[in-house]
Amino acid sequence: MTRNKSNLIKGTAVLTLAGLATRFIGFFYRIFLSNAMGAEIMGIYQLIFPIYMICFTIFASGIQTAISTLVANELGKKHYKNLQNVLKIGIIMSLSAAIVLAFLVFRYSNTIAANILREPSCASSLRILAYAFPFCGITACINGYYYGLKKAGVPATTQLLEQIIRVIFVYIVATYVGKGDIKITSELAVLGVVIGEIASQVYNIASLYCTSTPRELSHLAKSAPTSAYKNEKITGRLFRLTVPLTANRLLISILHSVEAILIPNMLKKYGLSNSEALSIYGILNGMSMPFIMFPSAITNSLSVLLLPTISEARSLSNDNMIKKTTAISIKYSMLIGILSAGIFVSFGQELGNIIFHNELAGSLLTILAWLCPFLYITTTLSSIINGLGLAHLTFANSVVGMSIRILLILYLVPKQGMNGYLISLLISQLVITAFDGFIVIKRIKPPFDAADFILKPGIIVALSGYLLYRLYEYIAPAAGSLSFVLGCCFLVCVSFILLLGITKAVSLKDFK
Repeated sequence: MTRNKSNLIKGTAVLTLAGLATRFIGFFYRIFLSNAMGAEIMGIYQLIFPIYMICFTIFASGIQTAISTLVANELGKKHYKNLQNVLKIGIIMSLSAAIVLAFLVFRYSNTIAANILREPSCASSLRILAYAFPFCGITACINGYYYGLKKAGVPATTQLLEQIIRVIFVYIVATYVGKGDIKITSELAVLGVVIGEIASQVYNIASLYCTSTPRELSHLAKSAPTSAYKNEKITGRLFRLTVPLTANRLLISILHSVEAILIPNMLKKYGLSNSEALSIYGILNGMSMPFIMFPSAITNSLSVLLLPTISEARSLSNDNMIKKTTAISIKYSMLIGILSAGIFVSFGQELGNIIFHNELAGSLLTILAWLCPFLYITTTLSSIINGLGLAHLTFANSVVGMSIRILLILYLVPKQGMNGYLISLLISQLVITAFDGFIVIKRIKPPFDAADFILKPGIIVALSGYLLYRLYEYIAPAAGSLSFVLGCCFLVCVSFILLLGITKAVSLKDFK
């Protein structure tokens, strides 16, 4: 149990550091893109990603999770001979699907852009994006393999490398083509995605031959008893895990894509022009939402490693490990969500104005801040439920929540504009969180102290945020705005951690 918790904490820390670095680079890359593209082109650029997410779900998402789960199970049973076979078969399945989808998206890009996205200018970007699919598939499979081993170093380096290569490539090409006058098109930004994916895949494949973990496993496999399954049986198990996961996530991805396509169209019904609707959509998804999701690097890293940890504990019938891991994960996801909400409520407007030079981005940040606790805890809860082998329940919860959101968008956005969308987002997320929380409490019954999990953090964040904002109002005119705002946010974090330690809401025992 101690080893599992140690692996979970170390893996989460590694993925979190890489995730924060990746998001930090990506955050400033977004600022760079928004300034070079403008809000309208940014909106067009964002429109292609619902199609990408649907395709990625089919050729990679479910397969990656299935590989991670199966590798964790086989590792727990010490069936070392099966591990590499799981990876090889997974790659074949993913690569086959990716090539087919790449061909279809490339071939029918004009139809997809005109009839589905309702923006014909997206067609050329879709054709470029299709080239990334095979590379994404292989990378996802190898990452799933390492997640199952609870070795987060390679996936962490992969995501960081992909982001760095993408940013450098786009910046250099934009500067060269523009001859000093940087102007980025949607097509160039998408090409950067492809180049980044190629680089990360090359690194991932090299890791299988150059890092110590695969070599250690090969040595263990040679000395292990002959308990390995035939490839046909592994294929069957992988297929049975992959199909429901992919089907579940595909429907959810389609619902997300319908939502993304509906927003600009419903904004037009509200009375906005095509340019205004795309601009607002670009500000929401290209500026405000990435900011809101920045702290989720921690909870996302935790959730990625939670699934194989819970799955392995379940295969060993270690209920105590499941209960304790669940309680700690929920506790710290809530703390991160409350802290993030406090920072964005207090300084969201200033951050939007100073960093993006856009008042609407700041206003959206302040409103979206209330989503943080629910967004972050839902990621953790869903991973716990999936680790218990109850993926169909998270799927049902997500479908219900997304369906409610789409219905509310259709009804509220034509009447209230962006306010209608924000109301839809909050209500649907509350529904998903409530359903996931109910399942975890019913199945696991983790210890839950409302005072330590919610009350103390909420009071501490509210007080420190209020006092530091008043200090900001008093001193800001004489200080550098950006540095002072970031300094205030840092002080909120420090105050939060120190006061939680003093009140014993955070304990070092959690990490032992």
